Parts: sequence; structure tokens; C-alpha cells
Amino acid sequence: MVTAPHARAPRTDRPDDVSDLLRLLVRDPGRPRLTWYGDDGERVELSGAVVENWVNKTTNLLVEEFDASPGTRILLDLPAHWRTTVWALAAWRVGATVVLAGDDDTAEPAATRPDVVVTTRPGRWSGTRADLVAVALPALARRFDADLPAGAVDAASAVMTYGDQVGWAPDPDPTATAVEGPDGYAVGHADLVAQAPAPAGAAPGSRVLLRGTGAVADVLRALVAVLADDGSVVLLSPGRSRTLDEDGPALERLVATERVTAAPVH
Repeated sequence: MVTAPHARAPRTDRPDDVSDLLRLLVRDPGRPRLTWYGDDGERVELSGAVVENWVNKTTNLLVEEFDASPGTRILLDLPAHWRTTVWALAAWRVGATVVLAGDDDTAEPAATRPDVVVTTRPGRWSGTRADLVAVALPALARRFDADLPAGAVDAASAVMTYGDQVGWAPDPDPTATAVEGPDGYAVGHADLVAQAPAPAGAAPGSRVLLRGTGAVADVLRALVAVLADDGSVVLLSPGRSRTLDEDGPALERLVATERVTAAPVH
């Protein structure tokens, strides 16, 4: 297993963990923090207050529905997307391990040993013993638009029933693993926020363009780093990324419209 370095001292100018990160985001609650562009032209903008609200509701669901806590393995079978960010932050908020499934449909699902699977394709995981959460990606979706395996939770309807403030959540164990990638990469909770590598050229406070064409683990690490440095992110879906890479003028217009100050190439 390739493990992120743990010996370095945490950066003192960053939040210590996800709870502190969320508090940073709501110091300026109306400021855009995460703007999403989807394949079909969908644009979703989340302020700091809205990000915190989504994460709080999802945290409450994880705790109340699945008793999520340190040691719980939450597999995210999701693409690079704003909803993926919410589920990852909520899982880390309770000290769980986020397991990233990768794109290999031939892989044996049981090999990842999940306790909870959060997925856009619940049928793939119906044979596991894990609890299933089905995620509909469109922003206006009110339910998962397909048949669900018995016992699966429909995130589109369930998340909204939970409280806007976290009632109770366990504290993360800094020595525990926060994220496991399909390539064996692992990051501990102690380094998750404090040591997340900032994208090239992204100074503190930057508005950063992130392309969703890379590994989900890379997108999440970059996004956490930008937010921890008091910045904001414009996240492009894989399809939108490829379209704009082939249309220079459209990309320039988006960068200007969104006031992007850093646009690393992934």
C-alpha cells in the first residue's frame, strides 16, 4: 500500500479536520465555494452555507441510519461530482474511511470490504452485505429514477429529511485511514485537510478550475486543499472538461465568467 507521508507537521494556517473546514466555509456563508458544470449544461453553485447544510444533513443520515463512525468503510461508487464531494466530507466528518471504487467494472465488489456503498448503480452492489445508498446525480432529482434493491436508501429523498445541524457525530481518529484509492493510495485523517496537496498555481484564496477527467481521489484531494486554503472551486464533469478543452473560446469565457484565478491541467 502506498501511504501518504505522515511525519510532516500539519500546516498551522489550515483547519485541522473537516469540522474545522466547514466552520471556515461559513465564516463567509454567502460566498460561492463549489460551482459545478455537468455534461448536459447543468450548473450548480453552492455557497459555504449550502455546502455545510448538505454535509450536515448527510452526516446525520450516516450516523442515524448506519451508525457510521471511525472504522466504518464507506465506498463511494460515484464520478467526480459535487454530490461526491458532499458524501466524502460527511463520511470524513464522522471519522469513517472513504473507499473509492475506481472504474473497473470487472473488479470483485466484496474485495473492498464496504460497510456502506454510496452509488449511482445500486444493482452492481446488490449481492454484497453492505448497506446501499442510491444517488441520483441531477440537482433537481427528487428520487432515484430506477428500481432499487430491497433495503436500499434513496438518497434523493432521504437526505432532505435529516436536520440542518449535526445532532451528534463521533470525532475522527487522527491515526485512522481517511481515504483508500483503487491503486492502494491511502491518506490518514491527520493529513486529510492539513496536508492535502494544493493544485499547481493555486495560491490561498484562489478560485480554481478543476477538471473531472482524472481519478476521483485526485479531484477530492485538490478540492479539499483549495477549500482549506480559503479558496473556491469550479468543478467540470468529465464530459464538460473534454468539450471545453476542444473549444478554447468557450473555456476562456467560462474562466472569465467564473473569475477563475488558477486552472491547473490534469
